[in-house]
Amino acid sequence: MSDKSLRAGGSFQQVTILGGSGFIGTRLTELLNAQEVQVRIGDLQQSAAFPEFWTSCDVTDSSSVMSLLSSQSIIINLAAEHRDDVRPLARYRQVNVDGATQVCKAARQSGVKKIIFTSSVAVYGFHQRPIDENGPFEPFNEYGKTKLEAETVYQAWAAEDPTRTLVIVRPTVVFGEGNRGNVYKLLRQIADGRFLMVGTGTNIKSMAYVGNVAVFLAHSLTLGPGVHIANYVDGPDMTTRDLIVHINQCLGRPGSIIRIPKSIAMAGGHLLDLVARKSGRSFPISAIRIRKFCETTQFKAERVVDWGFRPPNTLAEGLARTVDYEFRRN
Repeated sequence: MSDKSLRAGGSFQQVTILGGSGFIGTRLTELLNAQEVQVRIGDLQQSAAFPEFWTSCDVTDSSSVMSLLSSQSIIINLAAEHRDDVRPLARYRQVNVDGATQVCKAARQSGVKKIIFTSSVAVYGFHQRPIDENGPFEPFNEYGKTKLEAETVYQAWAAEDPTRTLVIVRPTVVFGEGNRGNVYKLLRQIADGRFLMVGTGTNIKSMAYVGNVAVFLAHSLTLGPGVHIANYVDGPDMTTRDLIVHINQCLGRPGSIIRIPKSIAMAGGHLLDLVARKSGRSFPISAIRIRKFCETTQFKAERVVDWGFRPPNTLAEGLARTVDYEFRRN
C-alpha cells in the first residue's frame, strides 16, 4: 500500500493505536511508521519495538485514553481480553465492554471522528457452514459475548453523528512471525514431532496472516463516514489435515499424522479443566481448546474485496513465511 493511498482525500491524521504494544499492533505500527504516518501507542505494557511512540494507557479509564487524543486523531482499538482462560470472567466485560464505553467517551470529548475496532469472528460461535457478516450471532464464550456487546457500544457512538466513521473488523484467528498463540503452539508441536490429530481433520479452518491484517487495518483508515463491518479471512481455506500437510511441507519433510478419537481428547481436556480449577494452574490443553480445534470455523469475507483490498499474501504463503521465520532461519 502506498503512502498516497493512505492519504487519499486530504491530509492524513494522527493514528492512536490502543493495545498497540501487542502482536498485531506492533506489525501495524511498523507499517504506518514506514508510511510516515504519525503514530501513538496506548497500552498498559510498554512497546518493545516502538518505546518512543508509547504512553501508558488503560482503556477502562477515559481520561487515560483522552491524554493520547486530539480532534485530529483516528483511534484503532486493538485492546482486549482474549485468552480463553482469563479469571475472573468479569475481566472480559471490564476490558472489552466497559473499555469500549470509555474509549467512546474519550472520543466524544476529544472530537474524534473515526474509530476502527477489531472485534472477532468469535461473535458468531460455531457453525458448519461459512458465515458472513450477517450472522447468526451465537457466541459460545465470554470473549465472543463481550466483543459483540462492544460492537453495539461503538455503533451507538457512530449513530450520534453522521459525519463519524466506524470500522468494525472481525478477524479470524491471527498468526504470524513472533506470535506465541495457539497457531504457534500447533506449529511447534508439528516441528517437534509431537503433534496428534484429534478427530478426522476434515473440519475447515479460516485463518488470517498478521502481515495481511496489518495492511488491511491501514487500508481501513481510508474509509469515509458511516458504519463499515467486515470479516477478515485469508484464503484459500484449508481443512485441518491439509493445514498439517502444508506445514510439514514447509518444514521440508513428509510427516506422518497420528490420530486420536475426539471423545478421548475431550475427556482428557475436561480432566485438565478440573485440575486447573482445583489448583489454579493453567494448562495448554483444555476442553474448549480441543473443541475449537475440531470444529469447522469458516467465514466469508467478500466485503474485504468490496472495499478494494487485495491481501499481499495468500494463507499458504503466510504460513510458509511464519514457519521459515520460526523454525528454519538458523
